[in-house]
Amino acid sequence: MSAFYHTKYGRPPKKKKKAKMLRIFRNIIILLIIAGSISTYLIYRALWKTNVWIHENTTTSIYIPTGATFNDVKDILYEQGLIINRNSFEWLAKKKKYPGLVKPGRYIIKEEIGNNELINLLRSGMQTPVNVLFNNIRTKNQLAQIIAKQIEADSTSIMQVIDDPSFLKQFDLAPENSIMIFIPNTYEFYWNTDARDFVERMGEEYNRFWNTKRMQKLGRTGMTKEEVIILASIVEKETIKDDEKPLIAGVYINRLKKRWLLQADPTIVYALGDFNIKRVLNEHKKIDSPYNTYKNAGLPPGPICIPSIVSIDAVLDFEDTGFMFFCAKDDLSGYHNFAKSNRQHQKNARKFQQALDKLNIKQ
Repeated sequence: MSAFYHTKYGRPPKKKKKAKMLRIFRNIIILLIIAGSISTYLIYRALWKTNVWIHENTTTSIYIPTGATFNDVKDILYEQGLIINRNSFEWLAKKKKYPGLVKPGRYIIKEEIGNNELINLLRSGMQTPVNVLFNNIRTKNQLAQIIAKQIEADSTSIMQVIDDPSFLKQFDLAPENSIMIFIPNTYEFYWNTDARDFVERMGEEYNRFWNTKRMQKLGRTGMTKEEVIILASIVEKETIKDDEKPLIAGVYINRLKKRWLLQADPTIVYALGDFNIKRVLNEHKKIDSPYNTYKNAGLPPGPICIPSIVSIDAVLDFEDTGFMFFCAKDDLSGYHNFAKSNRQHQKNARKFQQALDKLNIKQ
C-alpha cells in the first residue's frame, strides 16, 4: 500500500506542505526586499534627493516675517516655485517638528538641495544678514521709507521711534534733530530687526563714529557734535565737490565766529520744502522759518539733510583761509569762487547769475 502511494501520487503530504511553506517564505522575503527598497527610495527622496529648483540663478532669498506659521512658510516657498515635490517636503518637515519651530528672517536658499538641508536651515534660524544702505537723505520721512524697504520694520514704526522724546533722551536728542544720529554708511542687519532695535543700533554707530581722533578735531571747531553735523548738512547741499568742502566749511565757521548771518541758500530750500528749486530768489528769502539763515543768526535748529561722512569730516578739517563769501562759478562746473570782500563776492555773483540767465534758469 505504501509503495503504491509513492509511485502513483508522488511525494507524501508532508513534503508538499514543506515546499509550499518555502515558497511562501521566499515570496515574503521578496516582498520585504521590495518594500524595503521602496521605503529606502522614499526616505532618500524625502531626505536627500534634490527638491529645490531656482529659475535662472543658483541661489535666492526668502523672507519669513515675524509671527509666520508653517502654512505661511509653505505659501512663500510654493509661490516662488521653489519646491519640486511638496508632499515629501511637508512629510519631512512634520517629522522634524518644523511647524513648531518656524523662525523669522532672511534665508539664502541654494539650488539642488534636498528637503533635509532646507528644513535644517529654516529651523536653525541661521539667517543671512542684509546690507542696509542709506545716503543722500533729506528728511526723516524719506529715511524711514528707505529703511523700511530693506528690513522688516515698516516706515510708520520707524518714524514713531525717531519722534519719541522719551526714547531719544538716551542720546540727548529731541525729535527735531534726531536725524543726526544716522551716519550714512552700509550696515549689516538681520532682516527681521524691529524699529527700536534699528534706531538703537544707529545710536551705537553714532557714538562709535565720534572716536578719539574726531573728538580731538571737534575742539578746534569750537562747536558741539550736533552743531558740526548741522553745519555739515549745509555743506553737503552747497557742493558736490568733496575737495572744496573744507573751504566752504571754513567760510561758514568764519561767519559764525564774526556773528554774521550764514545766508545759506540750502537752508531756504529746506524751509520751503521744494527740493526742485535750482535758483533761490529774494522772495524766497522772506519765508518765516527757523531754518531761514537770511533772517536768523547762527545755525538752524537741526540738520537740513543727513550729511555724508565726507561732509562731517570736512567741517572737522575746515580750512581757515579768511574767506567770508563764496559763489558758484559761472562755468557751471560745480566749483565755487571764494572772496574775502563783499565787493569781490558781488562780482562773482553777477557772473553766475548771468550764466543762469543764459540758460533761462529762473528758479
